[in-house]
Amino acid sequence: MRLSQMLFVTLRDDPADAEIPSHKLLLRAGYIRRIGSGLYAYLPLMWRVLQKVSQIVREEMNATGAQECLLPQLQPADLWKESGRWDTYTKAEGIMFSLIDRREQQLGLGPTHEEVITAIARDMIRSYRQLPLHLYQIQTKFRDEIRPRFGLMRGREFIMKDGYSFHTDEASLKETYQDMYKAYSNILRRSGLAFRAVEADSGAIGGSGSTEFMILAEAGEDEVLYTEDGKYAANVEKAVSLPIDAETSRFTTYEKRDTPGTETIEKVCQLLNCSPTQLLKNVLYQTVYDNGITVLVLVSIRGDQEVNEVKLQNELTKLASEYGAKTIISLNVPNVEAQQAWTAKSLPLGYIAPDIADEYIAANKQIHPKFLRLVDQTAVDLKNFVTGANEAGYHVVGANWGEQFPLPNGIVDIRKARPGDRAIHNPEQTLQSARGIEAGHIFQLGTEYSQAMGATYTNEQGEEKPLFMGCFGVGVSRLAQAAVEQSYDKDGIIWPVAIAPYHAIITIPNIKDAQQIESAQKLYTELNQAGIETLLDDRDERAGVKFKDADLIGIPYRIVTGRAIANGKVEVVERATRKSQEIVIEEVTTTLKQWITAAIQVKN
Repeated sequence: MRLSQMLFVTLRDDPADAEIPSHKLLLRAGYIRRIGSGLYAYLPLMWRVLQKVSQIVREEMNATGAQECLLPQLQPADLWKESGRWDTYTKAEGIMFSLIDRREQQLGLGPTHEEVITAIARDMIRSYRQLPLHLYQIQTKFRDEIRPRFGLMRGREFIMKDGYSFHTDEASLKETYQDMYKAYSNILRRSGLAFRAVEADSGAIGGSGSTEFMILAEAGEDEVLYTEDGKYAANVEKAVSLPIDAETSRFTTYEKRDTPGTETIEKVCQLLNCSPTQLLKNVLYQTVYDNGITVLVLVSIRGDQEVNEVKLQNELTKLASEYGAKTIISLNVPNVEAQQAWTAKSLPLGYIAPDIADEYIAANKQIHPKFLRLVDQTAVDLKNFVTGANEAGYHVVGANWGEQFPLPNGIVDIRKARPGDRAIHNPEQTLQSARGIEAGHIFQLGTEYSQAMGATYTNEQGEEKPLFMGCFGVGVSRLAQAAVEQSYDKDGIIWPVAIAPYHAIITIPNIKDAQQIESAQKLYTELNQAGIETLLDDRDERAGVKFKDADLIGIPYRIVTGRAIANGKVEVVERATRKSQEIVIEEVTTTLKQWITAAIQVKN
């Protein structure tokens, strides 16, 4: 392609609304254009990148025996109500665009396709002889992000590969899960990216086991905790660890202490000269279920630890059926205004004890009139601990479970693991931290959707059984931007060779020089015919502008038909290393082919 004929406009300054380097660079280099909040046009250069990523994905998926299809973006609400996720996606997370058509039917734009594919399986799969079956698609998805940001990283419209597998049993599902683990690793490796596979929370998708594939980058939204021995890695939402040991309490007898102005852990520890590991803090949460019932949750946890709200939400979701509900709409620490809807009398905030009386909750048919009490495992073994006295300005010291306070029945792991914690698999290993961008996620769904939607098969004995399911997603457009976030410099993008829009760009420094033009055009034709995708910068611009643009757009190899032409050579510059060398014109095609092949093979 000749740049003079291409839709190609670069910007010298960073756009005001771009926050991270990859977003700035893709806008400046003319890869994408913002159309609205979280909405971007993929311009010609970007579309070539996306096609290359998609092709790698297709090759790896097809190699596993998966079959490509295309599912509708517009989905009936009834399917989502069957699975029980309509309220989760339209009210709780609120990420599904929902609408009413002219026939007054409720519809949603697909953020994901579990319900659609399960409905197809329900209609078409009859016998165990049809299994296992794996279908996938590469499709535009829609999510109504509350705050779209970072360009393609968190947009409202994006391209995704999602796949769904169906099985007779869990063993078959796990085989496909392992196949996808390998395929996803291959996809990222072939794309030239440094990544880490980590244990993850299944979130609104559901199911048991799940693994995220994180592209390592400082601007990543997710924190990954891992051990140096390579035997453990998890998203911080899922991570588990051994906390530091609690210090022995200096208090030996139970008594109430006057502690005015100590609403924080730091202040009370300062006043009482104690360690936060000796303190029991009690955090009040308010959770609303999809049937409108509000449950007030009192979480007791060691003072030096933080509550992992993802883990807490998972625990509370397990209890939904006890309140006649299916899922959680919201979970938060209620502010004073929110408390007014249910408090019978003012709470001693900052001084709450684990046995605060249920009489603080006013009778209301939408409010569960008791505190649900949960205690984190870190707090169970505390002896002679410090905690609130249920009276503003007072704490108690030397308290014990089973003596001053009953130990709650709900003992859970809801603490947030953090860097420096000891690893469970080997306490000599400590957790390290890295930032990552989630590019892929694989799930073992089990029978959650098939049971909810009646998707069954007949086994060899003639019995009707629910289908076991797997779900596997790759963010195609996110992966492309994440590649930029992982590899750039002060001058622009540095694309991995495998997914670069073009392999090479020929720059003509002086378009008035007939010899430069002739050599460039000859090379341009020869390279493209040899399968080396090449741009020709034949614009009537200064050489400096062309060099800057070539660096900005990040094409792996730049060929300059400059002064070396007089000696039958051209300058070839490798974008990643900036190494420059003069090569005889007749050897350019062979040399570049070798370099490109080597660059791609090293990742396979």
